[in-house]
Amino acid sequence: MKALTAALLLLVAVAGPSVVLSRDPRRQLFALTAFGALLAALFEVLQAPDVALSELVVGTAVTPLLFAVALTSIALDRRRR
Repeated sequence: MKALTAALLLLVAVAGPSVVLSRDPRRQLFALTAFGALLAALFEVLQAPDVALSELVVGTAVTPLLFAVALTSIALDRRRR
């Protein structure tokens, strides 16, 4: 169990900066989704299922979906101009 926790901590430590350091908004969106899924898995391993479920819903589904809608709206607005 400790190896899984250490592996997830390492993956979270790598995925976090990848969200920030990525320049392309679409890549940031995918990195944010992966980061949320990794955090949810880490919380589950750390025996916090309520936090894991909240992170899964908010960090993996809702927030990236809102960003995807915003990016699509911006792209459509640029095409109209």
